[in-house]
Amino acid sequence: MTTVRKHIDEIPPMSEERAKELEAMSDEDIDYSDIPPLDEEFFKKAKLVKRKPRTEQISIRVDTEVLEWFKTHAQEKGYQTLINDVLRTYIKHNS
Repeated sequence: MTTVRKHIDEIPPMSEERAKELEAMSDEDIDYSDIPPLDEEFFKKAKLVKRKPRTEQISIRVDTEVLEWFKTHAQEKGYQTLINDVLRTYIKHNS
C-alpha cells in the first residue's frame, strides 16, 4: 500500500456542484472496493498522527458574544483551535 501525503494548500476547494452530488449520494452508492477492510490487526498496529502546525501565541480582543459563540460551539477541539480553523478557512476561500 502506498501512502500519499498532500499539504492542505494542495487540495483544491470542493465545488458547490460536487458537494451537492456527495450530499445526495446514499451510503449504498459509495464504492469502497479500493479500500481494504480494517481488522483487529490493523488497529493493533495503528498509530495516531497529529498535525503539529507552527503556531504563535498572541493576545487579541474580540466581542464577548463572539468568544462565547466559539466556546459554545467548540466540541472535541478547544475554542482557540476552532477560531484558527475558521480563520484558515476564510483565508483559503478568499485568496
